[in-house]
Amino acid sequence: MASDHNPTEAIRVLVCDDHAPFRRGLMLVLELAGITVVGEAVDGLEAVALALELAPDVVLMDLHMPRRDGAAATRALATALPATRIVLLTSGEDDDELYPAVKAGACGALRKDVVVEEVADAVRAVVAGHSLVSPALAARLLLELGDAEPGAEGRPAEVRSPQLTGREAQVLRLVATGRTDRDIAGELAIAGSTVRNHVRNILQKLHLHSRVEAAMFAVRENLIDLT
Repeated sequence: MASDHNPTEAIRVLVCDDHAPFRRGLMLVLELAGITVVGEAVDGLEAVALALELAPDVVLMDLHMPRRDGAAATRALATALPATRIVLLTSGEDDDELYPAVKAGACGALRKDVVVEEVADAVRAVVAGHSLVSPALAARLLLELGDAEPGAEGRPAEVRSPQLTGREAQVLRLVATGRTDRDIAGELAIAGSTVRNHVRNILQKLHLHSRVEAAMFAVRENLIDLT
């Protein structure tokens, strides 16, 4: 999904977490990184109300909050604020509440034990149109949807869709493993604009709408090794 955010403008973030020390630590890290924190919420109802009022670029959303959980809040905001990127804060990818929230419209998840300096990078990544979906999360999403197709002996297979070029297949595999456009450009020794063109072509050819769906497609088609 392409980003409409003007790169010359400050990124605006709403931080939603009921644990005050963790919430304030995130806010401090973001502010020090030059990212504007427009508000903080301590429960799901407040998260939705503030997001509707402030229309931030990114919402950092704890999955487990009082009054309304992160999955329900995400569902409401994904419909009301489609341009706002929602990043879930979770204790791990085995959290049963994570998958409904991603399917509801979140663009990915961050573990709460992530190195705090990586949070600002993650916020910038989703504003640039990336998703934060690991292969393990994509695989679990497919299982939740009842659409997983394990491949022979767990080995990566060739892309079954003949529409993709060899280079597009390479880019798809890298997208599915969570690489940013910059990472992919460096690994394949191509320009960032070329990577973005490949991603756009991949989504169009496979009739997908986001990098989350692309990651799920790559796992379903056994294009990456999950071991």
